Amino acid sequence: MSLDQVQCIDQIIQSRQSIRAYLKTPIDRQIIEDILNVAARAPSGTNTQPWKVYVVTGCKRSELIDRVCQTQTEIFKKPELAQQYQETFVYYPEKWVSPFIERRRENGWGLYGLLGIEKGDKDKMAAQHLRNYQLFDAPVGLFITVDKVMGIGSKMDISMFMQNIMLAAKARGLDTCPQAAWNHFHRIVLEVLDASDQEELVCAIALGYADPDAIVNQFVTPREPAENFAFFLD
Repeated sequence: MSLDQVQCIDQIIQSRQSIRAYLKTPIDRQIIEDILNVAARAPSGTNTQPWKVYVVTGCKRSELIDRVCQTQTEIFKKPELAQQYQETFVYYPEKWVSPFIERRRENGWGLYGLLGIEKGDKDKMAAQHLRNYQLFDAPVGLFITVDKVMGIGSKMDISMFMQNIMLAAKARGLDTCPQAAWNHFHRIVLEVLDASDQEELVCAIALGYADPDAIVNQFVTPREPAENFAFFLD
């Protein structure tokens, strides 16, 4: 591999970020298929390739957004309803500890600060949270499921598959945002997708062309240098 190739790969990885505002520009189906075919080279335990992807656009996208946004709006009004919409697997810890809680807060208030959302402004926070379920206006939503018979390792395989999707998209001038937020509404999502009872929603990815004028897309999260998390043992 040449130095130019290395630099190109590094640039794609380092330029990827979670985009939260998209243009309505449609994406050619062949481009999406190309991205998924490349992403399918992700490793998986004993080559099980446990992922299944629903590519949602058009009327189906609108139906999904309308139903989930309506439900989330009802939850804003009656928070107790949230108990009816639980994730099928635990994504975040029940109790946060350092340094993860500090990174989480830095991320949240960095984003809200850029958008002019002050602490305690519940209405603006709710509106921004709802943007998740509008796919941030992305024209394509990728909803990834796994067969319930598969173990936790399959979710690790799917994570690598998702990273491949995001990098292959970036290489083609597209942007993405992985979204675990949809998992709370997995029952609605799977019903709209007409998925089988044997499937579990793992994650969604918003896919589209970033809106260059949206201030929210200026938000870039920091990363710890390798010296802070890598241990070299001779």
